Amino acid sequence: MTVDGEAAELTRYERTDSRNEGLEGEHFSTVVAADGTLKGFANISLDLAGQPLPSRERTEQVARSFLQEAAPDLLPRMRISWIEPHDEPIRVQRDGRIETVALTGMKVKARNLVDGRWFWVIVGSDERPLVFERDIVWVTFPGHRKTEKWLHDAWLKEQASAAAKQA
Repeated sequence: MTVDGEAAELTRYERTDSRNEGLEGEHFSTVVAADGTLKGFANISLDLAGQPLPSRERTEQVARSFLQEAAPDLLPRMRISWIEPHDEPIRVQRDGRIETVALTGMKVKARNLVDGRWFWVIVGSDERPLVFERDIVWVTFPGHRKTEKWLHDAWLKEQASAAAKQA
């Protein structure tokens, strides 16, 4: 796979008990560049849904601490754009029915002032990073992300559907 034309590897783990398995279900996924740089991860777990969120101040503390460990190169050139709640959808099975639940975290969206690319840390209700993505290319007009969304199941489904239509 590639991320903005550069080689990377996507790894996905699902629960061993098969709870809410498959695309749009529970998973822990990582994207790592060929040079070993962690480009992102997603820890999508039903256990984190519906819980109180940390404050904006606590969210920023957790994000900065995480970045110090996982991506210290981003800290000195970081400008925070905003810190707000952010929903990630998760498909769950309850009482024999499948439904979509919002897994909400606090998103610290920031810009790398050196290269203009975006990055963010979404902090979960357990005050741990839920999602991290870096080096995101944003197209200002019409206002959408250019960088591939390898950690996002809805995007993965779209890619599979498009590939099937071309086959």
